[in-house]
Amino acid sequence: MYLHVPFCAHICPYCDFNTYAGKGDLIPRYVGALEREIARHGAELDGRTAATVYFGGGTPSLLSPAQVGQLLQACRAAFALAPNAEITLEANPNGVETDYFAGLLQVGVNRLSLGVQTLSPRGLRALGRLHGPADAARAAAAARTAGFANISFDCIFGWPDQTLAVWREDLDRILAGEVGGSPPEHLSLYSLIVEPGTPMADAVKRGIVAVPDDDAAADLYETAMGVLANAGWTHYEVANWARDPALVSRHNRVYWRNGDFVGAGAGAHGTVAGRRWMNHPLPETYIAAVGRGEQPVATIERISPRVAMGETMMLGLRLLEAGISPSRFTERHGATLETTFGSTVAELAEIGLVTREPDRVRLTRRGLLLANDVCARFV
Repeated sequence: MYLHVPFCAHICPYCDFNTYAGKGDLIPRYVGALEREIARHGAELDGRTAATVYFGGGTPSLLSPAQVGQLLQACRAAFALAPNAEITLEANPNGVETDYFAGLLQVGVNRLSLGVQTLSPRGLRALGRLHGPADAARAAAAARTAGFANISFDCIFGWPDQTLAVWREDLDRILAGEVGGSPPEHLSLYSLIVEPGTPMADAVKRGIVAVPDDDAAADLYETAMGVLANAGWTHYEVANWARDPALVSRHNRVYWRNGDFVGAGAGAHGTVAGRRWMNHPLPETYIAAVGRGEQPVATIERISPRVAMGETMMLGLRLLEAGISPSRFTERHGATLETTFGSTVAELAEIGLVTREPDRVRLTRRGLLLANDVCARFV
């Protein structure tokens, strides 16, 4: 289950997510609407088992522990929430203390994703973040003191004027445990994408800021791969690493395996049994629709078998070790991988972007550097 919290204290200049600043007074009504939507999904899906819950945003840490608890109770009431369910909440490093994290643990959150982004003050300014490096360290330490044993850091590389030396220093300091007293259990490392319509895109277009080109971004990515490989971390997905294979993100793994997920909240997407929907993006519109007893849905589509097969390839190739299993492909889609995409796979293998093994098709190291282009061949 994905629960979207679209509120932020401040909108970062690179962000194109469905987020809104200055609307915090809507949060109590929004939480009530989310509870009702969750109940509706539970009734529609006959209380299916839910293996994971993820609070994303926006800034979910703007919710109080009591409000997070309300939503988790709604999930438990509507679905057969697995006893060992992974329950993740995204948090910004500023404005969170030990008591807050202890409250999250008490209501059932067992995994944190901290938006560290970078330890460079210059980088944080370039990204428009409101926190400083010391805030990230304090937040991580507070979470450890509260009792969290599964913490992920989100970091961004490729921000304006970032150098390899600064990026390497970020990684070294994180792995040395300088942020919070011990290394995190998981890292998500994302290359900055300058999305059209964002303030950063306008600044780049006007020549006010310059971001690294594709070759420089690839150098930063390869540096991360090398540093984390030498430290013994598992690179299990294009942008994700785990300190131990048991600590991979179980929630995101559902996405990459093209599995079913319920998306609830303003602007949330969901996909269940070949049906995909997107909710109204505006919180006010979403709240009003739920209040009228309506589905808060803006768009619905039925995924065709061909599109579903392409998405299985596009998403599954991001799993670096597992890749795509031909037998599972056939079991899911009723068609063989060879018949459906054999020629495309052969072409990609010929130029060294994928490798074909008896039990899987997966990206090569060269293919990993061109993952978006490879995956696009299947959709």
